[in-house]
Amino acid sequence: MAEEKIYFEEGDVKVTNARFLTYGKMHSMANVTSVAKYVVKPKRTGPIVLGIIGLICFAFKWWLAVLLLAGAVAWWMTQKNNYIVSLASSSGNQEALSSTDEAFIDRVVNALNDAIAERG
Repeated sequence: MAEEKIYFEEGDVKVTNARFLTYGKMHSMANVTSVAKYVVKPKRTGPIVLGIIGLICFAFKWWLAVLLLAGAVAWWMTQKNNYIVSLASSSGNQEALSSTDEAFIDRVVNALNDAIAERG
């Protein structure tokens, strides 16, 4: 049997020519036909509503308005996009990994594509 070739290994995530290990879950690379990266943007309703309330408060208490607007901006800034690795196989699509670190997800997707391309 051929030796398992490692394409990516970082923390609890590992991509080889035979397996894709993600935080204790194993996916067989033999079944994977393609890989895709998806972006899930955070819901911004909460910070927007808080900001509108802050603007309304300028008519009553300016210090409260400033406090609410600062909170809305901080809330908005702390929300991050979530990046998802999706594996396609004959049995359908499966979300295999997610992270707010886009560079990490890009490295995983590239390694998975390399493993699929080498398999042929």
